[in-house]
Amino acid sequence: MKTIAFLLLLSPCAFAQLTQNWMIGPFKKADGLNPILTANASTTFECPVRGETVKWEEKDVFNPAVVVRHNKIYMIYRAEDKVGKYAGTSRLGLAVSSDGLHFKRMPQPVFYPDNDFMKKYEWEGGCEDPRVVETEDGRYFMTYTSYDGDKARLCVASSADLLHWQKHGLAFANFIKSKRDFWSKSGSIVCRKVGNRMIATKINGQYWMYWGDQAQLYAATSDDLINWYPVVKAYDAAYQPTNVSDVGCISVAAVRTGKHDSRLLEPGPPAILTRKGILLIYNGMNYNTTGDATLPEGTYAAGQFLFEADNPLQLKDRSANYFIKPDKPYEINGQVNQVCFVEGLASLRGKWFLYYGTADSKIAVAVANQK
Repeated sequence: MKTIAFLLLLSPCAFAQLTQNWMIGPFKKADGLNPILTANASTTFECPVRGETVKWEEKDVFNPAVVVRHNKIYMIYRAEDKVGKYAGTSRLGLAVSSDGLHFKRMPQPVFYPDNDFMKKYEWEGGCEDPRVVETEDGRYFMTYTSYDGDKARLCVASSADLLHWQKHGLAFANFIKSKRDFWSKSGSIVCRKVGNRMIATKINGQYWMYWGDQAQLYAATSDDLINWYPVVKAYDAAYQPTNVSDVGCISVAAVRTGKHDSRLLEPGPPAILTRKGILLIYNGMNYNTTGDATLPEGTYAAGQFLFEADNPLQLKDRSANYFIKPDKPYEINGQVNQVCFVEGLASLRGKWFLYYGTADSKIAVAVANQK
């Protein structure tokens, strides 16, 4: 009976998906329940920077990270108030689920701008778009985006329990130095699936991460999951680039003409090392003049990449098309229209649960059987 009820929650006629044998899926949206998380005007928070009470998730909730802990799915999600001048200040909330579909959220954020060394990067845009991986010893590392109103910068934090976090600063701090500062975001760390845990995994002696929100996708390496270095071409040490296009990063993938990912590429959940290679679910943005004419301008739809297992810089294959796109009212209309932005992937009881932001306003889930 439980199985029948679960199936009824899923879309009876899921969107068409052309799958290749290395891909995860096919996914079906849980239309009977979606969106599974929406804005909440009843929860309040004493903002330490603003010095007043704010309704911290009143405006929108979206773009979640997920991990499995104690046989439950923990979701860290982005929430916006209506006070901040940059479309609301973003903080990160925490919700927990036993079945991957119904979540109970905590009344206050677990991660937020504070009067600390990161304030100059996080205020007052906030802390955005988390992605979380685990280490062998059970510690969690989160990449997130700080936004100060001028630049988005990729940052790192860690936690032992997902409740209390230590900020480590800019992911590329040692690389940037001096005036070498640039826009960066969306860090997807390569991991491997161990049971239901996603464990950060070294390849050739280093941790790897895919990152960026540009026409090209980039990679970075680290020895400790805290200090990251973009993989770049050689250039004069005196050169001071000011944006990612000037840094000299080596491209590992690029946009395509005639496809949903014709304008930009952006990593989704943490990449997974599989038997066939490194699988990265990614978000693509459509540009009508060069992209998919059947999709509205600016549509965010998701595809999948496969990189060589022993060479994360070498693209091995990519999905022929998107496998999920906006086709529900709450995905089509919102803060940003026409958006399915995938960011969290969890394994629980033989199923994949894929969590995504809808129109930068709500959170939904799609489900697939594991092969």
